[in-house]
Amino acid sequence: MLLTTEAFKQNATGAMADAGLQKALARAKPQFAKKRQAAMDKLPEFEALRETAKNIKNHTIANLDFYLETYAAAVEASGGHVHWCATADDARQAVLKICRDAGAKTVTKGKSMVTEEIHLNDYLEANGVTPVETDLGEYILQLRREPPSHIIGPAFHLNREDWEDTFRKVHTDLPADRVFRERRDILTEARGKLRQQFLAADVGITGANFLVAETGSSVIVTNEGNGDLTQTLPRVHVVVTGIEKIVPTIEDTLALLRVLARSATGQDMSVYTTFSTGGRRAGDPDGPQEYHVVLLDNGRSGMVGTPFQDMLRCIRCAACMNHCPVYGAVGGHAYGSTYPGPMGAVLTPMLVGVEAAGQLPNASTFCGKCESVCPVKIPLPNMMRHWRDREFERHLGPPAMRYGLVFWGFFARRPALYRLGTRFMAMGLGFLGAKRGRFSYLAFAGAWTKARDFPAPEGTSFFAQYAARQKAAR
Repeated sequence: MLLTTEAFKQNATGAMADAGLQKALARAKPQFAKKRQAAMDKLPEFEALRETAKNIKNHTIANLDFYLETYAAAVEASGGHVHWCATADDARQAVLKICRDAGAKTVTKGKSMVTEEIHLNDYLEANGVTPVETDLGEYILQLRREPPSHIIGPAFHLNREDWEDTFRKVHTDLPADRVFRERRDILTEARGKLRQQFLAADVGITGANFLVAETGSSVIVTNEGNGDLTQTLPRVHVVVTGIEKIVPTIEDTLALLRVLARSATGQDMSVYTTFSTGGRRAGDPDGPQEYHVVLLDNGRSGMVGTPFQDMLRCIRCAACMNHCPVYGAVGGHAYGSTYPGPMGAVLTPMLVGVEAAGQLPNASTFCGKCESVCPVKIPLPNMMRHWRDREFERHLGPPAMRYGLVFWGFFARRPALYRLGTRFMAMGLGFLGAKRGRFSYLAFAGAWTKARDFPAPEGTSFFAQYAARQKAAR
């Protein structure tokens, strides 16, 4: 996708004025939170599982080199091939070489945010290989030439009428007067179009939710059968994923699976949870002849030992964005990057630089909901503060904000002067706004009053009221 992180404010303004997007957000977003809560209520040990999941990921990251080497050895022992890729370009070239060696003209793809991160589809198309997205949400986005707006529900921003309109425009070989009576009709049409692609593809590309070090297995978690068809029908299966997806054992993987689906979709377990280990062996009824794993770094190893190391625990459940009030107001495309929401506000500056993505860590109310629902307890607000600090240190923010903080800092370091100033400010604003109880315009707060009224203060400042109550309590 085209990186537009620097235009977040403009993107957000446009998103809030988009009636179709707001309809989709209002319909879909609350359901994720309700289903997650219902799943938690049925599992009393959920909080203990979160701590277990956190500890598993922390242990793995602390020994990342060991487990990656163990995993690679296990993959090769099962007849697979591991491709170590430091950059996005390395990963793209590795996948293209595999496709060319297989003589592939068409490849099927399961949903993979890492392939979105490295812009794999555009690269393959430019080099004569046609990628076909087979996840239902990803499929319609490919038809519309749009990027995902959510990491588990890629077409989160679309309404049913968008699907019907797109299918009529693209599937012109079908009767123009066909009727879509229910969602199942959309699914049936997509299945009919994709079935021939599954059978024709020479290479299937998937992501991975987890990589199991002890067995060399890759694990995908889906609610559609497309993932299994993508990795079993073609002659070659290629897994494209980040190095942080490694997990020591199958037992550890099962522990993480218990918090993943519940946090993502409110399910006890996804419909399909598939472990793949190497290519087809003698006696296997199906499976690929070749099995490749493209392991992507792309800045991830650079996060180890930094204030952002905890971000490597992320298992891509999207719980943070499902509960984020900012994401809920503007959707995923406003972030202008592959990864939206709170996790994207932390990860994107690491991938593309705070110079390009510095606005994203500021797109937060710091309500803390993202951290409270994260299944691996990532301190997302704290890491966003780190990015804000770096943005400030490098003079990347607007001058008005910098000067405003300097002005505030002058008073904050002088408590007596601060209290005196806030006292007179509260009294003055209270007097001026007493008639209406609010201000429709206020100097130095134009961005606020442009969208909402500013309430007039009532009485004295907080410090004065607090001091009075403390005195009265003695």
